[in-house]
Amino acid sequence: MSSGAKAGLVSADVLRKEKQELRKHERSTKHLEEESRNAQTVFRDKSGRKRNLAQEQLEQRLKAEAESKREEQYAKWGKGLAQERQQQQNVEDAIREMQKPLARYIDDQDLDRMLREQEREGDPMAALIKKRKAKENKEKEKPRYKGPAPPLNRFNIWPGHRWDGVDRSNGFEQQRFARIANKKAVQELAYKWSVEDM
Repeated sequence: MSSGAKAGLVSADVLRKEKQELRKHERSTKHLEEESRNAQTVFRDKSGRKRNLAQEQLEQRLKAEAESKREEQYAKWGKGLAQERQQQQNVEDAIREMQKPLARYIDDQDLDRMLREQEREGDPMAALIKKRKAKENKEKEKPRYKGPAPPLNRFNIWPGHRWDGVDRSNGFEQQRFARIANKKAVQELAYKWSVEDM
């Protein structure tokens, strides 16, 4: 039978022997039962090695924190760093303006500077001020080459402002441009020849 006892008509001696054997077996496995009741589950990976779940959870938490920091930084970059700085500057300006008194007098330097920077329609001096500002900005620009058009080069770099206009190269650039033009012409001719009979 499923219990291990013999089925059918059995004598009392055989039954006693079977019961004794079952009790011995139960006693021998009782300590295993007690140990397994208090045992903790052992988790293993595919190769059969024991897994340290606490370490894995710690690693996952650290990974999630790093990911969240990176996402936060990308979100910050997505909004625009310059726009964020400008918004912060606007808030600081507004706070500064709120701290000033409501009544402003003629000796207020901020008010004076703000009024001077405003451009008014019909101001006869506005054109002169614009010219002066343009002249100041123009002086800061680097000098550029102003002679005849220089020969092309493969990097499209304009010559320096001190160049005297004499081409002292070994002709490599011109040969390169000629090869490129020749290759393009051959390709165009091959294409025209291939679709000629269509």
